[in-house]
Amino acid sequence: MKLKKYKLGEILDVTRGASLSGEFYATKGEYIRLTCGNFDYQNNCFKENKSKDNLYYIGEFKPEFLMKEGDIITPLTEQAVGLLGSTAIISESGKYIQSQDVAKIVCKEGLLDKNFAFYLISSALVKQQLSAAAQQTKIRHTSPDKIKDCTVWIPELTEQKRIGMLLRSLDRKIELNRAINQNLELIAKQLYDYWFVQFDFPNEEGKPYKSSGGKIVWNEKLKREIPEGWNVSMLANEFELQYGFPFSTELFTEQVTSVPVVRIRDILDNSVSAYTTEKIDEKYLLQKQDLLIGMDGNFHINYWTDNVSYLNQRSVRLRVKNGSNVSIVQAKYDIQPYIKAKEARAKGSTVGHLSDKDMKDLYVLVCPNKTLREKLDSILSMIIKNRTEITSLTKQRNELLPLLMNGQITIE
Repeated sequence: MKLKKYKLGEILDVTRGASLSGEFYATKGEYIRLTCGNFDYQNNCFKENKSKDNLYYIGEFKPEFLMKEGDIITPLTEQAVGLLGSTAIISESGKYIQSQDVAKIVCKEGLLDKNFAFYLISSALVKQQLSAAAQQTKIRHTSPDKIKDCTVWIPELTEQKRIGMLLRSLDRKIELNRAINQNLELIAKQLYDYWFVQFDFPNEEGKPYKSSGGKIVWNEKLKREIPEGWNVSMLANEFELQYGFPFSTELFTEQVTSVPVVRIRDILDNSVSAYTTEKIDEKYLLQKQDLLIGMDGNFHINYWTDNVSYLNQRSVRLRVKNGSNVSIVQAKYDIQPYIKAKEARAKGSTVGHLSDKDMKDLYVLVCPNKTLREKLDSILSMIIKNRTEITSLTKQRNELLPLLMNGQITIE
């Protein structure tokens, strides 16, 4: 495959967003201002910014700053290491305003394919050039001119389209799986609330238990009423609690063929960020559907998705004991309020901490009907399956990307 050398400015335009006055920031409105928080730079895609509550803009702005579906954007400010060179695609027209920290990429017709451009900007080649040219302040910045000054080598337009289409098809499948999982998690939470908070699970006639007159009795341990026939059990009676191993950081390695280690910061992203050559007991080995809880800082809580990683210190994993009627999904929602309260109390302190006693003092509700657990378990199985596929597709895309972009492989 023949590649031709260009400056990015020869094949695309880069425009800076509007300077939006803070006096018109609002907690509700018609338009949302784009920020660097809209870039999921680890997955190179768009995300809703949930870090602020004043993202709406109610002031006047020029129409050209209102984004359209399919517009490509890239950040001009590096508010997190690795952010420069990230790309995202606007998913909806007439909703987002391009702000001054965000640049819009417009391909020159006949020279650059839009899908190909999305991956070209976020390629290692361009990212390295942007990083080298970034202003060395506390928060690093780039500019439209610096982006346009990057040197690239690209194939002819027909090959660009083939490459762009292949990579986008992988990303669309990844996005679809993420969307499905978001809906599955919403369904799981709704079922939990319906069954274990409102107690309107289906009775023997298929009607809502509490609303249909099902008997509710006082439980002294929980200091509240629960359905007749239900029990309350200590968390440790229903789940195996295993605390992480204190791995030696001196034995961490970049060799991904070594033992994968799940650190506390990995729990939320369901990822692995460290590998070790250390030999450890198999009791620290994780399994799919284990529930992981970080015990310091933000107390992240999430399900795990593989059978090959080992848990690091400052975290605990929960695994359902044989014969228990409690779903791991139920356990997550049963203990989440306590975890959040602990996190809130830790704000302002040096480091919040969940102790062994904290975990062992927690209670869970036990429903005698196995059907409730089975329904939640089936949803979790689908979530884990989709996460596993996301990991596989992401790995495939990341391996293909540099090979396709530098011409080492071609698409027939």
